[in-house]
Amino acid sequence: MTLRTVDQQLIESADAALASVVLDRLDLGTTATFEVRDPATERVIATPPDHSIEDALVALGRADAAGKTWARTTARHRSDVLHRAYDLLIEQKDRLARVITREMGKPLAEAYGEVQYAADYVRWYAEEALRPAGNFRENPVGGSTILTTRAPIGTTLLITPWNFPMAMATRKIAPAIAVGCGAVVKPAALTPLTTLVVAEIFVEAGVPADLVQVVTTKNSAGFSSALMADGRVRKVSFTGSTGIGSVLLGQAAEHVIKSSMELGGNAPLLVFDDADLERAVEGAVVAKLRNGGQSCVAANRILVQDGIADAFVEGFTEKMREAVLGNGLAEGVTLGPVIDDRAVRGFERLVADAVEHGADLRLGGSAPEGDGHFFEATVLDRVPETAEIANTEIFGPVASIARFGTEEEAIERANGTPFGLASYVFSENIDRAFDVADRLDAGMVGINQGIVSNVAAPFGGVKASGLGREGSGEGLEEYQEIRFYNLARRAR
Repeated sequence: MTLRTVDQQLIESADAALASVVLDRLDLGTTATFEVRDPATERVIATPPDHSIEDALVALGRADAAGKTWARTTARHRSDVLHRAYDLLIEQKDRLARVITREMGKPLAEAYGEVQYAADYVRWYAEEALRPAGNFRENPVGGSTILTTRAPIGTTLLITPWNFPMAMATRKIAPAIAVGCGAVVKPAALTPLTTLVVAEIFVEAGVPADLVQVVTTKNSAGFSSALMADGRVRKVSFTGSTGIGSVLLGQAAEHVIKSSMELGGNAPLLVFDDADLERAVEGAVVAKLRNGGQSCVAANRILVQDGIADAFVEGFTEKMREAVLGNGLAEGVTLGPVIDDRAVRGFERLVADAVEHGADLRLGGSAPEGDGHFFEATVLDRVPETAEIANTEIFGPVASIARFGTEEEAIERANGTPFGLASYVFSENIDRAFDVADRLDAGMVGINQGIVSNVAAPFGGVKASGLGREGSGEGLEEYQEIRFYNLARRAR
């Protein structure tokens, strides 16, 4: 598979977008820096400040003070500011998409999709801000009326991953702003630039400059440990690995900090004999290759019933063969680089191990020569359960396919993992589809489609995939405290 080259004019346009990024929004005179590299070329594209723990604590103080003032503003004002932010994000979609592609690598068309998806969270929470939850009820034994209301939880710590640098930022920042909370945001060191642009646009829309503080640092462990130990942090939202999430939950428990954790995934995709073959193939390719497979809800284990398996594998392989590999800025590219060389080496190891255990390599399986962190769209069929790839989160463009005979076998294998973020079911029998969906250990299930995410739906998992929800009305509640007033009533 050859790499699609990129036109110099497109690179210059992306460089102009990068040049507009204000790298140090804290403005504390930090001199230490770290390098951000384009995964398609391995070239350094920015050197943001490597903020110290002391810098982070200053940022926390600013966000905490600003949050106390912001909490006293009206819901209408906060909503109007978020609506303006939405409009500005869309106006600057070209700039944002190019920054995303340069620092993360995804094809430009997907970057535009992420900009819209990320902006939709801002619009959603602009609307949710005007729907305050509350309740009114009579004391069952009489004598008083019970009133419940919601209040902003306080200063929040938001830690975002590298794979969706804009959407994961707005999904956390927008509800915090909507309810009246200050925020300290730590983007992944691999992709901090998009978050810096988003923060700038929020300020342009009317968000107080100190309310959302972006800390860029390579010292992730030291940063989180220091801020989690500070009593001003009342809420933490983290998207990342289960291992790091467990550490953060331990720190949160020590200081009783409300937590949202969106952690690892190992999504099964079940294709039954009665599935629509074309729809199943299309959905599986989307679920596997969206974002180059670098998604916590990517189809990780494709399980196909025996009667449809041969036809599915043939159709799926041909669709995967259509993927165009190259620099995400290049026209027509549908599969960009993966995030770093460690990921490439990991895919090579998983493919070799699967073949050694008896899997059939139907497509791809290697990294092309040249600069950049690229890996071919790959299909492995008849993957045995003993292979490493059958028991680990792949997080890349490598599809692992296995076969099953009965519905019970499929459900048992699908649930045979500590994780439970997303699952997918393909069946034209609606009774079967819902019955299987009900029996899967997953926070989200896609039925006859390969995309589960939606701003109006609660995103999150069960078991080792985390706790709490993001998006939807439930996502707003994660940033609020429930309060109740017991109002005495005179006896009549």
